This record gives sequence, structure tokens and C-alpha cells, in this order.
Amino acid sequence: MRKKIVAGNWKMNNTIADAVALATGVKDGVNDSAVDVVLCTPFTCLKSVGDVVAGSNVSVGAQNMCDKASGAYTGETSADMIKDTGASYVILGHSERRQYYGETDATVNAKTLFALENGLNPIVCVGEQLEDREAEKTEEVVGTQLRGCLAGLSDDQIESLVIAYEPVWAIGTGLTASPEQAQEVHAFIRDLLTELSNDTVSQNVRIQYGGSMKPANAAELLSQPDIDGGLIGGASLDSTSFLDIIKAAG
Repeated sequence: MRKKIVAGNWKMNNTIADAVALATGVKDGVNDSAVDVVLCTPFTCLKSVGDVVAGSNVSVGAQNMCDKASGAYTGETSADMIKDTGASYVILGHSERRQYYGETDATVNAKTLFALENGLNPIVCVGEQLEDREAEKTEEVVGTQLRGCLAGLSDDQIESLVIAYEPVWAIGTGLTASPEQAQEVHAFIRDLLTELSNDTVSQNVRIQYGGSMKPANAAELLSQPDIDGGLIGGASLDSTSFLDIIKAAG
């Protein structure tokens, strides 16, 4: 049975002091949760948050990564730099990276391969815009993204991924896909993973929902058979709300 995974994406929020306080609240509240918990913090906070949660069942992740090991890449951060902070996860291909910084499926694919080759656990994001859903192109768009992002990955590499389905129209808007809508896309992703690898791999990959999950809707979303957790934005900035989602997953 797939273990649920709840990851908080803090985006560009929190000073180090704020991050330490928030991470402490999460660590103290998680206790012996049966859910994998990840805090994806700004780069400036990775080491401090890693120190706070060291020895607990809370992991730390970055929000982006360069696909190069080192060199003249001003403003970028390498896999080794991320691991050096104690982080073990990295979000790749978030819709905001695609929208504001021009990342493509090919970009995400290169970063995913590099992360895997360098011992990080990628959380690979896919999802459609509102106009795609209204035009009934959700599966076409998500399918194209997933095929592109996972091109060239072995079965073992695919099996080690976390996939985050994030309907872009439901991020930061207060809108949320209904449990039925979310489950439909998650099931489509799992079927496509079978096509790209095999059924055993597909059944082992964890697929998160990443569109405005909060305490009020978490239990219903997480009860769906193919929703294995959440990639949480705004609700992860409050330890009480985030812990409520973790409890719903457990």
C-alpha cells in the first residue's frame, strides 16, 4: 500500500526566524505520524529547517534546482548544494516556474534526471490551465507534460518519483478541483505511468494533489483511491492547518 506524502511548498515566504518557528511547530505536532512529511523551503532556510527537523520523521526539500553540477550559472543551486543542507527532496516543474521563468517539459526532464542521478527525490509537477480544462484538454495537456518530463527515465527511476498534479486554475485562487475531478486526473496519470513503465511501477508511484488543499477539503480529497497526499501551498504556512492536513492523510 502506498504511503501518503504531504509536502509543504512555502514558496517565497519566511525569514530564517519564521522558518525555524514554523518547522518547530510542525515537527512537534507530527510525532509518530504514518505519513511522510516534507517541508520545501526557500534556499535561505534549508539548512536551518534541516537542523530543526533532524532526527524526526520530517524531511526537507528545495523548490528548484539547476541541472548542472557547478560552474558559471549565476543565481542557480546545484544538487550537491541542496544535499549539503540536509535536504533530500526537490520540487521540479512547478507551474509558477513554468509561468514566470519559462521552464518547459524538456527543462523539467533534464532536472529530474539530474536530481535522480545525484541522490535527490524529485516531486515532479504537472497540471492544466483553466482554458485547457474548459476546452476539455486536461488529459491531452497533462499527458504531454508527463511524457516530456519523464522521457528517458528507467522503470526504477519512475518508481522513485513523486508526481504532483496541480490544476493551475486552482492554485492560490481559492478554487479547488472536486474530489471526483481530482481523482479522474490522478487515475489518468496512473494509467499513463503504466504505459510509460509497467503496472507494478505505476501502482507504487505516489501522486499528490496540489490545488488549494486545506483542512476543510483534505479528508475528502485524500480518501480518493489514487490521491496519495498533497503538495500544500498557503495552508503549509500555518502549522495548525498543515498538521490538520497531515492528520487527514493519516
